[in-house]
Amino acid sequence: MLVLKGLIIFNLGYITYQDIKSRTVYWFLFPTLMLLLGYLHYSNTQQIQFLTAIAINITLVLAILAILYLYTVLKIKRPFFKEVFGLGDGLFFLAIALAFPTISFIILFVSALIFSLVTWLVLKNKALHKTIPLAGYMSAFLLFIFIGNWTTNSINLYLI
Repeated sequence: MLVLKGLIIFNLGYITYQDIKSRTVYWFLFPTLMLLLGYLHYSNTQQIQFLTAIAINITLVLAILAILYLYTVLKIKRPFFKEVFGLGDGLFFLAIALAFPTISFIILFVSALIFSLVTWLVLKNKALHKTIPLAGYMSAFLLFIFIGNWTTNSINLYLI
């Protein structure tokens, strides 16, 4: 389990670094993260709970992406994946959808989005790029959450 956690930390750290530095992330990091986080979730819950949670979580992510897509196309009239939302961000959303039970997922997803917004508002004047490294900021947030959770054993993210 220690190796699994180390691989998750490395993967999240590398996504954070690449996305913040260049706004591009190696594609294979996302499926790798999906497998690692999915396995961690699966090993901490029962099979039926795991399957139910990921079905609900993926449905929520797809609904959010559909609403965002419709808003982008109909209201602001810009190309969705070229100007508004990165493919890596969507893949990251799917990766964390596999990572947690539904309540934990919703809490962490919303918290990561708020963290990303606040971080961008603080750092945008110093940024070299005008786009938000959403997957990078959310990865950094989850990195802090996982390290804090694993070092303190304060709360089990899979029992919420």
